[in-house]
Amino acid sequence: MKKFVPLLLLTFLISCKGNSQNKETPNKAYPVSKTDAEWKEILSPLAYDVLRHAATERAFTGPLTYNKKTGVYVCAGCQTPLYESQYKYDSGSGWPSFDRGIEEHLEYDVDYKIGYPRSELKCNTCGGHLGHVFNDGPRNTTGKRHCINSAALAFIPTDEKK
Repeated sequence: MKKFVPLLLLTFLISCKGNSQNKETPNKAYPVSKTDAEWKEILSPLAYDVLRHAATERAFTGPLTYNKKTGVYVCAGCQTPLYESQYKYDSGSGWPSFDRGIEEHLEYDVDYKIGYPRSELKCNTCGGHLGHVFNDGPRNTTGKRHCINSAALAFIPTDEKK
């Protein structure tokens, strides 16, 4: 019997699936759904990598990082309104930052890609990865910082809104 205990223990340990091994959420059906080829056709390579594969653009390189115009920021994949310009601020992080978003169009998930949990932000219309939310935003408002990839967004100035 003593000979079988180590073998039993080893079998148990090998068969256990650790919690850190798979943090992917089950595939969710979104109102806007496209094939991989369709996404590649309508998105720039960087927007595709960010929105569909949760990549992160390099800090201080996104064209919307320094945008100060009045308008609305929409998902680059499906044009869903996500952020109003009045809630954008310069966090110094190198990415567009907002202290709040249009909540009914945002989905919160957990991202473990760097070894610990972070609050991931997604478009709830197409499931596109936007960025992350942190608790180091302006204390005089929400205290939140929605750190968003510029490549995940398109901007519609107020004078072009319908």
